[in-house]
Amino acid sequence: MSTSGVAALDHTVQETNVWLKAVAEQLHFEDRHHAYSALRAVLHTLRDRLPPEVAVHLGAQLPTLMRGVYYEGWHMAGKPTKDRSVQEFADHVLKALPPRFPMDPLTVTSGVFEILWEKLDPGEFAKLMDHLPASLRTLRR
Repeated sequence: MSTSGVAALDHTVQETNVWLKAVAEQLHFEDRHHAYSALRAVLHTLRDRLPPEVAVHLGAQLPTLMRGVYYEGWHMAGKPTKDRSVQEFADHVLKALPPRFPMDPLTVTSGVFEILWEKLDPGEFAKLMDHLPASLRTLRR
């Protein structure tokens, strides 16, 4: 069923909905908006923690619509951030989540990392994880 009349747009909306459904199921959210907020917060935090060329490579693997969300508000200057601990990463995720979000940022991050592992090429995701400090690699269950 086409809603926009443009196959490429309809396809990316469908792909994005598949990702949101996966996040919602992984994190046991009834509300797709929570899934969107979680995915967006973790992607932005991860993007800012990666060297720019690696961040661009990650963005290229996302569905077109999610790629726009991923790049929203991005400034390459000062990247990557110097988060070294899981808690620093989680603090950034928390800041990117809406107020009173119903789940802690470590659980959100771990769940979204699982979806990234599932949806992206595992070899490419493993290479991406190699650019993170060892402590942050543990966020993937």
